[in-house]
Order: sequence, then C-alpha cells, then structure tokens
Amino acid sequence: MPTLTVAAVADVGPQTVAIELDAPASFDAAPGQFVLVRRPGDDDAGYYTISSPDVTETFEITVGYPEDESPEESLGTWLAQRDVDDEIEIEGPLGNIEYRGEGDVVVYAAGPGIGPAVGVAERAIEADHDATVVFRGEHPPHRARLDALDEAGATVVVVDTLDELDTDDPSVPTSAIYVFGFDDFVADVKALLDAADRDPAEAAIESFGPA
Repeated sequence: MPTLTVAAVADVGPQTVAIELDAPASFDAAPGQFVLVRRPGDDDAGYYTISSPDVTETFEITVGYPEDESPEESLGTWLAQRDVDDEIEIEGPLGNIEYRGEGDVVVYAAGPGIGPAVGVAERAIEADHDATVVFRGEHPPHRARLDALDEAGATVVVVDTLDELDTDDPSVPTSAIYVFGFDDFVADVKALLDAADRDPAEAAIESFGPA
C-alpha cells in the first residue's frame, strides 16, 4: 500500500477529527469514494470516506473514534493522535459512489456520513448547483463547514429523527440523492423516499454496515 504523509489534523466535532493527507500525483478521487487506511507495519485497517470536495495537492478523510479505547485497541483513536508529517498507508480510491459537480444534490447523512456529505455539498455549491444536507443527530461534526454552506446558499437541516421531515418539505428531494450512514439510517431514508414517491434505487447509497 502507498504510504502518505499527514499534512494537517483538526478537531471537527465530538470524538471526530479531519485528517488531511498529501495526495500522490496519480490520485484521482471525488467525495463519496473511500480509501482503505492502515497503520504502517500493522494489519489493522479500516475504510474512511473522502470528505474534501476535490483532490488537489491534498485530500481529507473524516475519522470518528471511541471515547475509551487506546490507540492499540482502536484504529480510529490511533489516527486521531497523528501529527503532521506522520505516515499512513492508504489504498484507493475505492467505490462507485462519487460526485463531481454534475447537478443539484440532496445528501442524507448520519454519524461519519457527515464527512462525505459536506464534501459533496461543497462541490455542488462550487459548481453553482443547489445543495441540501440533511443530518440526523444532535451535534453534527463539521459544524463550521455546514454553517459556511448555509451562508453560501445551501440548505442545511439537522434533525433528531427523519420523522421530523414532511414528505412535501424541500428536504425531501426532487434532485439527485446521496445517502451516507449505517444500515438503520439507510433503511429510514429509503422509507422516507418511498413515502415521497421516490424510488430508493435512484439514490446513490454508501452504507457503512451495522451501527
């Protein structure tokens, strides 16, 4: 696996950091895709979705980590404790879900799904398209980027449950749909789309497995 250098690490929410990595010249990726991350010399690995709107000289992943596990116990904790110039092994980009500025988007996200959600929405706004982000949860990571998206004209909706959304609400989309979250959240979004007479098969869905 290629070894990349950490360019920056920032706290972006409760038990969540954004890690910026130097990108190889051949690295062509878009928000929605993901990478396999491994600590050098170790078999411990995990998948993390790209959360930057594009890839230039660097790209970003968003990493959540448990509250009470050591770096030896948790890859997320180990990643959260990285410093600039540390090295991380990366394989990718992987996955067929990606957004490259094609049109208006609505992105549903929960948990670590907020990372790709802000990346997709930022890419849409940069391309002069409309963007809506619906986050399920009380305290979304990347709050500063969500606020910036709101100021730039995007619609940002934070709810405790998707039941708070009316199927006639603009947050229930007529545009392209992206979904990032664990299986239970994906099922809830599919039910919401069904209720709004949208075919869930039309959505670009990245499920992170069981919560």
